[in-house]
Amino acid sequence: MSHEQDLVEEQAFLDTAYAALEVMRSEANAMMADVLDLGKGGTFQSRTERDIVVRTSLARLNQLDIGDQALCFGRIDTHPNDEVPDGEVFRIGRLAVSNDELEPLVVDWRAPIAEPFYRATALDPQGLSRRRHLAIRDRNVVGLEDEFFADAEGNLVLPKSGSAEVHEGLIEGGMALGGAGALLTALGQARSGQMGDIVATIQREQDEIIRAPLSGTLMVQGGPGTGKTAVALHRAAYLLYTHRFPLERQGVLVLGPNPLFLRYIEQVLPSLGETGVSLSTIGGLVREIKISGQDAPEVAALKGDLRMTQVLARAVATRERALRQDLDIPYGIGVLKLTVADSEQVIRRARRRQGTHNQIRRFVETELSRILAERYRRLAGWSDDDDGEALDETMRLIRATPEFLEMLSRVWPRLSPHELLHDLFGALPLIRIAARGILSEADADALARPRSGDLDEVPWTVADAALVDELRELLGPRHPARKRRTQARDENSWPEGLEAIVTPEEIAALDDPARRYGHIVVDEVQDLSPMQLRMVARRSLAGSMTVVGDIAQATGPCPPKDWAEIAAQLTPKRDPLLVELSVSYRTPAEVIEVARHVLAVGAPDIEPPKPVRRSGLEPVIRQVEPAGLSAALGELTKAAQAAIGEGRVAVIVPPEIMGEMSRALEAAGLSVVNPALAPAVGLHAPLVILAADQANGLEFDAVVVVEPSLIASLHGKAINPRGVRTLYVSITRPTRFLAVLGCDTALLLPTNV
Repeated sequence: MSHEQDLVEEQAFLDTAYAALEVMRSEANAMMADVLDLGKGGTFQSRTERDIVVRTSLARLNQLDIGDQALCFGRIDTHPNDEVPDGEVFRIGRLAVSNDELEPLVVDWRAPIAEPFYRATALDPQGLSRRRHLAIRDRNVVGLEDEFFADAEGNLVLPKSGSAEVHEGLIEGGMALGGAGALLTALGQARSGQMGDIVATIQREQDEIIRAPLSGTLMVQGGPGTGKTAVALHRAAYLLYTHRFPLERQGVLVLGPNPLFLRYIEQVLPSLGETGVSLSTIGGLVREIKISGQDAPEVAALKGDLRMTQVLARAVATRERALRQDLDIPYGIGVLKLTVADSEQVIRRARRRQGTHNQIRRFVETELSRILAERYRRLAGWSDDDDGEALDETMRLIRATPEFLEMLSRVWPRLSPHELLHDLFGALPLIRIAARGILSEADADALARPRSGDLDEVPWTVADAALVDELRELLGPRHPARKRRTQARDENSWPEGLEAIVTPEEIAALDDPARRYGHIVVDEVQDLSPMQLRMVARRSLAGSMTVVGDIAQATGPCPPKDWAEIAAQLTPKRDPLLVELSVSYRTPAEVIEVARHVLAVGAPDIEPPKPVRRSGLEPVIRQVEPAGLSAALGELTKAAQAAIGEGRVAVIVPPEIMGEMSRALEAAGLSVVNPALAPAVGLHAPLVILAADQANGLEFDAVVVVEPSLIASLHGKAINPRGVRTLYVSITRPTRFLAVLGCDTALLLPTNV
């Protein structure tokens, strides 16, 4: 069959598959319409069944909505065998599609039968005779690429008229790439401002991570361009497909480094048919506070230090205090005395009990009221044989007196985590008492900040969120017995007149500020402090997590030395599985070579990933005098735009000169957007400007890095490892062209190695 005939055949099949998909959507719509026609009445059971059908139909419609993504992108042919003399053909696609007779047309990429599409190599063909990658544009097959594999006897049968592909830009490095032409085409496409899925070009080492077992913690080390973020998201989609029943109820959480990153990746899982995954930053997990402030680097590092667990535990203990003097509590026509010794005894016993501070308060309240009730009984002359109900009633009445309630609030108050932290940091004496023997006096003083009249006005920081979360663990709910009402679903997301049926367990989970999840995906994990890692661990139901990062890109306030430091907090009771993505698909060799010199300074023990392609565009490194920096930036940015043609350019600068560099670009006639200030436009703008410490995980066609020496001294007055790693992150963001401009560019030269 000729190449043209192959295209015609694949187009005919694709048309059939799309037609079948439309039938499936129509059936889901018809099922929902049928129950909506029944109206709002009926028995409780009928209403419940109706709402379940609607929920199921809506979920199905979401799964079937693939937008403008290609439905089918590949095909595998198996060698003939005794069971299948003619071999089999399977089309691989974004989701499973069947015809009217329920015969499969397209196999979901996550199904076991699709695994050879990603795993087969010349040395391990996995039973395939051919693997085909399709190039689809607007539902049209515009190209295809075939790979042929030998059978068990080493026989290789090729079509009489095949198409030989030359993959320009690929590096001959002995790397086995599946669908090399399709991979190169995908990598060469202009960025859209949002991360796309890689479902059509997943490589073997990536697929092995995606399909790893659910249980336990999987840690993925991956340098720039290795696709670790995409792999983690595709793994979430795979696990939801393979373990749908538990994970849909338990939930899947994806944690990213900042809101800009979350907006960048937010369409990946919906494009794979998964819309029920929760996305959040680490600070977003703590609903009691609104992040509006920023700590100095040394303060952020201090708040992330594990010693803060001891400081906070002591801060709670200092609020559990005995009376300073005996207290008279009026009751009836008499007065009952509660002594200092009484309160000391109860508090000692309370501190030995299991439970959180607010839970144990009930015990303290009961024991103190019992002491007073016993005294009243003796004063009233009751005998030991008197009915216990009278004693219980006396205890209840004592607990209701204003004097008792005021005393209890001093001895063992109900505490909220954010209120306690605000009180602690707002009073230097309290900090010093809590930190004595744990932190130095200078460190304790560094935690102090002015009190605010309103908790909503406190400039809470990301590092504060971990401390609030730790306190929540120590304190427990402020009102454990109070019934809470939760709006479980947004009413606008349901057809008019219907209520979502939500189980009590689901309501409790949604209302829990420390909700736990069946699986957690953590990106850029190397930037989380030990205290933040404890936050993540608390939210895992059974320790099932996928955490991805790169030690060489550790730019957070508490950079780990290795993965063992991360594992110690994230999964202390069970050894994780650590794997590595060693190949850089996105970052071209020209950029990796420049980055190598920076990495040798920032993380000399780590090797950069191996690139698979060249962009053909040599990096530009330009050193200028300070007076010429602004003018040179305009020229170099225009050169970057011209070099890539269609695509997106980012100017990455030190935070302290963002305003100055924005004005320089505007003076050069360039329209530039700061996505942090314009989230509606965000990364979709053709030209954006970013602070160097906000670039993690993002990618652009071209990048202009400004003042590398300032970035390398980020958070300090001199060049430091953290700053150098931030520079490493900055210069590895482009997929095609890199330019560096500054008054000092020595760090990027080989002489620094």
